[in-house]
Amino acid sequence: MSLKNILVHVDGSERCEEHVSVACDFALRSDAHVSGLFVIPEPFYPLYTDGAYIPEDLILSQEAETKARGEASEKKFREATAKAGAHAEWRTEQGPLSSVVTRHARYADLSVVGAGDLGDPVTYPNPFLAADVAMSSGRPVLVVPNKGHFEGIGRHILVCWNTSREAVRAVNDALPLLEAAEKVTVLVVNPDKMASGDHGAIPSADIALHLARHGIKVEAASTTSNGDDVGSIILSRAADLGADMIVCGAYGHSRTREWILGGVTRTLIETSPVPVFMSH
Repeated sequence: MSLKNILVHVDGSERCEEHVSVACDFALRSDAHVSGLFVIPEPFYPLYTDGAYIPEDLILSQEAETKARGEASEKKFREATAKAGAHAEWRTEQGPLSSVVTRHARYADLSVVGAGDLGDPVTYPNPFLAADVAMSSGRPVLVVPNKGHFEGIGRHILVCWNTSREAVRAVNDALPLLEAAEKVTVLVVNPDKMASGDHGAIPSADIALHLARHGIKVEAASTTSNGDDVGSIILSRAADLGADMIVCGAYGHSRTREWILGGVTRTLIETSPVPVFMSH
């Protein structure tokens, strides 16, 4: 099993070149195809124009701005993929961002998106996109942090394990990357607590054996939170180990068309300094 179709959301931000670079890096490892997707936002009209005449120049200026941003994004995408030597195609579609990206993600082995930032929505658009795609597409998502350059990631992968369906799905989806890694560490936090799942007599032993039978170089580890934030503990352990990627299940539930994320999922999306591979 290998990654053959990789989708990358191209948003025109200054971080987007890093997203494309990461997608190309993965694509070159398995001769995969990279699809760049630019979503044209639906027209926005100020609330005060509701029911009133909307000047034509306002509509035209919005269309011109979107067209220019899309053309610039396509140019950068084509240049980056050509330079990397990756098989690539460009896609453009208008509609709600999360819905469009999620639909395209269903036909990809992996989707690469940015972490986003509510505090700077121009530079880092839509901080909810990663969660929406991970929770709704049925396919794995790689979340690229807002800072840092990530070349050749996946040498040492930290797997967050708690025996849940989401964790099982994440490990299975990540098998191509785990098999190619130089080292994999499986981490269980609070193995003695009921919420952490049924780990058997020795925490991580069963999943480590399963991965070893795939030829994966794996080590098992466990720790306790002692009341500390589990997400922060995972990030601290990743830093101590020198892990360059985290694999985890995405946890949450839907409420009125919005995803209410679990605390660990939210922490990893928002603050991880290394890319996070997640599945739901």
